Amino acid sequence: MTRPQMQDRTQVHPCVLGQRKLYWVLRQDSDWFIKFDGANYGPYQSEREAILFAVDAANKLGLQGEETQVLLVDENGDAQPAWTFGQDSFPPRF
Repeated sequence: MTRPQMQDRTQVHPCVLGQRKLYWVLRQDSDWFIKFDGANYGPYQSEREAILFAVDAANKLGLQGEETQVLLVDENGDAQPAWTFGQDSFPPRF
């Protein structure tokens, strides 16, 4: 059975998984964006730049007592954790 793929990546909607607030980092054309809490942020010139901005925001929210995570969405629409508050170092080392 094939895995469903997201055809229109502009339709990724940030959500809360359990109590964790998610920051989605994804590419649209040649730019990178962050989606969080129903809003889009960017464009950023590179994946690294977008992830660093998302991690900074997630860390600030994490310091306020929220569980946060940054997810990187690949070209197939699959999301992988890029950084998790309380588990990964800040600032990140990548």
